[in-house]
Amino acid sequence: MYSRQETEYYRAKMKAARKVCQGWVKPADLPSNREIRDEIQRFACTFEGDARTENLLSMRLQALRFLRLFAPFHPKLIGSTLTGHIRKGSDIDIHVFSHSCEAVTARLDDEGIPYRVEHKNVRKHGEERIFTHIHVQDEYPVELTVYSTEKSSYGFKCSITGKQIERATLPEFEQLLQKEYPGIDLDQRLAEIEQSMDRFQIYRILLLPLAGVKQSRKYHPEGDALYHSLQVYDLACDELPYDEEFQLAALLHDVGKAIDPKDHVEAGLQALEGLITERTAWLIRHHMDAHAIKDGRIGARARRRLMANENFEDLLLLEECDQAGREPGVEVPDVDDALEAVRELARLCD
Repeated sequence: MYSRQETEYYRAKMKAARKVCQGWVKPADLPSNREIRDEIQRFACTFEGDARTENLLSMRLQALRFLRLFAPFHPKLIGSTLTGHIRKGSDIDIHVFSHSCEAVTARLDDEGIPYRVEHKNVRKHGEERIFTHIHVQDEYPVELTVYSTEKSSYGFKCSITGKQIERATLPEFEQLLQKEYPGIDLDQRLAEIEQSMDRFQIYRILLLPLAGVKQSRKYHPEGDALYHSLQVYDLACDELPYDEEFQLAALLHDVGKAIDPKDHVEAGLQALEGLITERTAWLIRHHMDAHAIKDGRIGARARRRLMANENFEDLLLLEECDQAGREPGVEVPDVDDALEAVRELARLCD
C-alpha cells in the first residue's frame, strides 16, 4: 500500500496474508485498517523525513487549486491530503456534486487539464452501485468522485474507523491552511503554481501532435510518429526499467517532427529546453548520430567524440530501441499511461 501497488485495505491484507502464510487466513486474524494505516505512516516518516512535510504543503496547495476550480460543484476534500497522513504515491481525493459528469469535465477541458473518466462497480452491504471517478494526472494525482447534488450533505463512513469521514469545504480548508501555515499568502502561492506549468503536461502537449505526423513507409512501416515514439519508449522501459532520463529520451526523441521536420532534433531540443536533464538532452541530440554509427556513415573523429561521453553505451541502446520500434500492429501504452509511469518513477527516485 505504501508504494500504491494496492489501494484497498482488504485486498492488500489478503494478498500479504497469502504471501506470508502460504494459504488461507481468517479475516479475524488480520490486522485492522487503522493498524495498517498507522504502520504506513511510521514507514513514511522513517523513509521520507523532511521531504514529507514539504510534499504535504505542495499537495495541499494543489488541492486548494482544484477546490477553487470546482467551487460551483460544492467540492469537499477528504483523505490523507486533508488529515496529513500522506505517503509516496498518495493522491488528492475530492468529492464534487453535480447531476452531470460532463459538467465537471467541461471545467477541466476549459483549463486544458488532461483527465480520464472511470465508472466503477462497487458492491457494499448487498447493494451494487456505480461510482464515477475522474482521474487527473498533475504534479500529484487527483481523484474527483462525482455524486448527485442531493448528496452534498450526506455523511460518508470511513472503512478504517467506521466513523463519519472527515471532509472540508473550500472555506474550511482555507481556514485550516491559515491555521497550520501562519502567514502564508494562499493567492500568491497559487499564482506561482499556475505560472510554473507541470513539465509532464508540456511533454503531453508536444507528443500529441505526433499522431498527425506521417512518416516514410520505407523507414517507418509502423505508421505515425506518435505510435513509433510509444514503441521506442516501451522497449526502453524493458531495457532500463528504473532509468527516468533514458525513458524520457526514448519517448521524446522525435517531438521536433511536429515542429520542424527538416531539423527535428534541434526543434525538439529547443521545445524541451529547461524541461529535461543534460543526459536526456544529449541522448536526444545524438540519436541520429547513433544511426550513422550503426550504418557506418559517420567519420572517425566524430565517432571518437561520442565514444568519449559516459553515456555512449546508452546512446547505442537507444538506437537499438529506435530501430526496433518500427513494427506495425504492436500494442503500446497510450500517452497518458506512459507519462504517468515516468512521473511515478520520478517520484520514487526523488
